[in-house]
Amino acid sequence: MHDLLTTGLLYFTSFFSIINPLGVMPVFMTMTAGISRQQQRRTALKASVTAFCTLLIFAFAGQVLFKFFGISVNSFRMVGGIIFFIMGYDMLQARLGTIRIDEGSVKKYVDDISITPLGIPMLAGPGAITNSLVLMEDSPTIELKAVLIFAIVFTMFLTYVILLGSGGIMKVMGETGNKVMMKLMGLILMVVAVEFFFAGLKPILQSILHIS
Repeated sequence: MHDLLTTGLLYFTSFFSIINPLGVMPVFMTMTAGISRQQQRRTALKASVTAFCTLLIFAFAGQVLFKFFGISVNSFRMVGGIIFFIMGYDMLQARLGTIRIDEGSVKKYVDDISITPLGIPMLAGPGAITNSLVLMEDSPTIELKAVLIFAIVFTMFLTYVILLGSGGIMKVMGETGNKVMMKLMGLILMVVAVEFFFAGLKPILQSILHIS
């Protein structure tokens, strides 16, 4: 029992560190600034559920899916970098903060951003997907697999709670503070995007050029 608790703590720590919901929170704040509190809750829930389902699918069938489609984690990392860069550029130009969404478009907007880019690849990114693949392979027993699933569930629950708290922070900061935060996070996100892209590109080029 003690070993399972220790393993569960290690699983949870790895997922929470990689997903980093505290780092996602400012992006969530800026992308949901133009919708109601209720819609923010719905966006946070859908993004968390999307990420959970993605991690679970890749944990159990990740190797099969990657082999079937002929893709690699590095390719996934490059695509994630491109998505992050485009989103970061829009944030740097304060475009996300100036969006005004009419009632008829709110549901579509929430559905769009909660799945991509919030659910995938911000929460369920290449790192988290790789982590779920590796940990599932390192969990040979039913008990360890159950501990892994619980660690993912608990991580995504905490992520949902943290994203919900961003609404209160947004009110305290005000419109000016949100714009400053959005520009700053846009710049940081673009830097992260470049790191993501080249981290995926480097091993691909090494494989093509046969460089060790």
